[in-house]
Amino acid sequence: MTMTDIYAIIDINDLLKVDFTQVGQTSADTVRKSLDNSKFVLKWEQTPTFITDGTIVPLQILTHSECLDLMNTPEWSETIQ
Repeated sequence: MTMTDIYAIIDINDLLKVDFTQVGQTSADTVRKSLDNSKFVLKWEQTPTFITDGTIVPLQILTHSECLDLMNTPEWSETIQ
């Protein structure tokens, strides 16, 4: 069975609670943030313990395709003029 990446949208106030050894990003500096800096994206193959134990509750859980679609919205990407 192939592992599939899961993407989660997380409130920015939870950023310091992330154990970066359990996710695809390496630090708070490498997460993708919404343009208003209110949310960020995490990616993982295996659900991190900080999610399963309720330390962080995602605002949304997305597939890769859903995440790409979200990243193309005005909330996450500036319009190129």
